[in-house]
Amino acid sequence: MGIQLDMKQISIEFPGVKALNEVNFSVRSGTAHALVGANGAGKSTLMKVLSGAHVHYSGDIFLNGKVHDIRSPKSAQEAGIQIVYQEVDTALIPYLTVAENVMLNETVQNMGEKQIINWHELHRKATAILADMNILVSSKKLVRDLTLAEKQMVLIARAVSTECQFLILDEPTAPLSHTETTELFRIVNGLKQRGVGIIFISHRLPEIFSICEDITIMRNGESVKSQKITDITQNEVIEQMLGKSMEEQFPIVNAEVGDVIFEVNGLSDGGKVKNISLHVKAGEIVGLAGLVGAGKTELCKTLFGHTSITKGEVVLNGRKLSLKTPHHAVKSGLALVPEERRKEGVLVQESVTTNLTAASVGKFTKAFSFVNRQAEKKKAKELITTLGIKTPSEEAKVENLSGGNQQKVAIGKWLMADADVYIFDEPTKGVDVGAKKDIFELIAKLAEGGKAIIYASSELTEIMGITNRTYVLYDGSMVKELETSKTNEEDLLFYSTGGK
Repeated sequence: MGIQLDMKQISIEFPGVKALNEVNFSVRSGTAHALVGANGAGKSTLMKVLSGAHVHYSGDIFLNGKVHDIRSPKSAQEAGIQIVYQEVDTALIPYLTVAENVMLNETVQNMGEKQIINWHELHRKATAILADMNILVSSKKLVRDLTLAEKQMVLIARAVSTECQFLILDEPTAPLSHTETTELFRIVNGLKQRGVGIIFISHRLPEIFSICEDITIMRNGESVKSQKITDITQNEVIEQMLGKSMEEQFPIVNAEVGDVIFEVNGLSDGGKVKNISLHVKAGEIVGLAGLVGAGKTELCKTLFGHTSITKGEVVLNGRKLSLKTPHHAVKSGLALVPEERRKEGVLVQESVTTNLTAASVGKFTKAFSFVNRQAEKKKAKELITTLGIKTPSEEAKVENLSGGNQQKVAIGKWLMADADVYIFDEPTKGVDVGAKKDIFELIAKLAEGGKAIIYASSELTEIMGITNRTYVLYDGSMVKELETSKTNEEDLLFYSTGGK
C-alpha cells in the first residue's frame, strides 16, 4: 500500500516577501518526485517547512491522511522525513569518522542519556548500513578526507539509519561527476525499491526525466503544475517554470575579437595544473572544457593567485604578472567568479550593497578612509536594476537570496571593479534556466566591451553555446584546442575522457 505524504495550503512569509502562497504538494513512498522551479520559486523553502527548519508556516502536513505538526527537525525525523542539503559540509562533522557521522543521531541520544558508547558496535552498525547500500567507504575514515560524492553518500546513509520514509535531496548532483551521479542514482533506485519516497530538487532536467515518476513545478511561491513525468516534455517544464515560452538560451555575441591580451605559458602549480598554455583575445570568450576533476577549478585559482605558480608565466597586455595572492591578481586587472560562490564568491552574512562594492571599495572611500555610504548605495541600486537581482532591498543579506541572485551579486562586484580579464568557474552551477540566460547575456556584454573571458564548465552544451574557442583539460593537462563553431559536444566529450 505504501505511505502518502500531503502538504496542503502551505504559506509562509519573511520580512518583505511572501515566500509560499497556499502550496499543495504530494508524494508517494517508493517513488521519486521531482520538485522544480526557477531560483526563488520556493522549492527549498517548501522543503525546509517539511523538514522542520521553518516553523512559522500555515497549512497542514498529512501522512496517510493523519495530520503531523512538524515544527522542528526532530519532529520531522520522528515522522520519517529527512533532508540532504546541497551544502553537504555544513551537515557533517569533519574531524569525526564516517561511522560517527552516519550514526550521529544515535550517538547524540546516547550521550544525552549518559550511556557508554560501544564504539565497536557503532562501527559494526555503520558498516552494515554502508554495505547494504553498496557504499564503498571505510567506516573508520575521517569525513574531512572524503570526496564531495562520498560525503553525500554518508548523509544518505545517516538518513537511512533513522528509518527514513521520505528523503529530500536538494540539488544532489550539482557537484558530482557523471560517474558519481550514476552511482547516486543506483542508490536512489535502491531506496525506492525499499519503499522510501524521494523528493528530488534539481535544475538538470535530463536527470529528472531519467529518475523520477512524478513532477511538481513551482513559480513565484506557488505550485503551478503536478503530474506524471511521462505526460510532459522538458520544454514544457521550462515554459511552466518561467511562465513564458522559452526563447533561445544563448545570446548572439556581437563582440569584435581583437588582439591577444592575455597569455599563459607553460603554467604549473606543482600539483594538479601541469604545463598549461593558452591565450585569450580582447572580446573573445574562451572555454575551459573538462569533466569534474579535470583541473579546471585548480587552473582558475592558480591564474587568480590563490595557488602558487611553480613554473611558467602569465602575461597581460604584454606585461608579465606577479600573481602571489588574489590581491595581486585584482590589482593586475583579473577577476574570478569562483565555483563555490557561498564559500568564496560572496560574503553571505553581509548586505547586497557590501558585496557589490567589495572589490572596488576604494572608489567610495573619502579622505581619512571613511566610506561614502550614500554613493555606495546609489551604485549598488544601479547594479541591482542592471543585473535584475531579485532582492527585497539593497540592504538584504545575501544568504537570503536565491542561488541565481547570489551568482549575479558575485558577478556584479567585478563589473564595478572593471577588470580586463574575467574568469568564470562553473558560473551556472545550481542556477535555473532563467538566471542562466541572464548570466550568458552578462558575459556576452563583457565580451562586447572588449574584455577577455575565460569560461570554465563541465556543461558541454554551455561551452558550445557561448564560446569562440575551447581548450579541453584532462587530468590537469591541456589536451586539445578547438574552434567551437567547428566542433561538437561528442568531440569535446571524447577529448575530456582522455581520447587521443
